[in-house]
Amino acid sequence: MLEKLKQEVYEANMQLPKLDLVTFTWGNVSGIDREKGLFVIKPSGVSYEEMKPEDMVVVNLKGEVVEGDMNPSSDTPTHTVLYNEFPDIGGIVHTHSPWAVSFAAAEIDVPALSTTHADTFYGDVPVTPALTKQEIEEAYEENTGKVIVREFKERNLDHNAVPAVLVSQHGPFTWGATPDKAVYNAKVLEVAAEIDYHALQMTRRNIEVPQYLLDKHYYRKHGKNAYYGQNNAKSKEHAQRK
Repeated sequence: MLEKLKQEVYEANMQLPKLDLVTFTWGNVSGIDREKGLFVIKPSGVSYEEMKPEDMVVVNLKGEVVEGDMNPSSDTPTHTVLYNEFPDIGGIVHTHSPWAVSFAAAEIDVPALSTTHADTFYGDVPVTPALTKQEIEEAYEENTGKVIVREFKERNLDHNAVPAVLVSQHGPFTWGATPDKAVYNAKVLEVAAEIDYHALQMTRRNIEVPQYLLDKHYYRKHGKNAYYGQNNAKSKEHAQRK
C-alpha cells in the first residue's frame, strides 16, 4: 500500500539529518494521499541510519494505523489534526532545530527581518500560546495540533502564505504541497531564525522588512505573476525570446 509515497516520505525524512535539522531521532516527516485519505509517517524513535522505506507507517485521518509493523511517530496525532484542518497541504515536518526552538522557548514569533524570510513566509512565523496543564494531560499531541490551528484562525493567517509555526516551548512544525517542500520550509525557517537571532543582538531599531519589500519577495515566487525560477509563464516567455 502506498509504496511510492512511502519512498517519498522516507527520502524526505532522510533529508533532515543531511540539512542539520535533527539530532538523534528528534524529528519526523509525513506525506498524504488525499484520494485515499491515508498518510505515511516515520516510525517512532527509529534512528535515521537504520530506517528503511518499508518501515514507514500508514495512518488514516482518524489517526489509526492501517499498515506497518512499527509504532508511528508520537507526533502522529498532531499531523492528523493538521491534515484534517488544512485540507490542501501534502506534507508535514516537525523538528527540534535549535534556532527555531530558541524562539519557541522564548515564546517569540520569528519576525520577517530579511528577504531570506520573505521569499518563503509572508509575514512573521507565529508562536502558539503554551498548552494548559489539562491540554497536556488529556491529549498532548492532539492538542498540539489544535493549538496550532486555533492560533492561525485567531490571527487570521493564511497557512499557505505562512507554512510554519512554533509551538510554545516545544519547536517548529512546517508543511507544504509535498513532503519535500515541507522539508524545504523547515530549513528556510531554521536559517531565518538564526539570521533573526543575530540581527536582534546587533540593534534595537525596528528592522522588520517594510510591507512593500515583503510583497516583492514573497509574490515574485508565489504570486500570480511570479517570475522567480524556471516554472512560470514569465520565465518561459523569457526563455523563448532567448
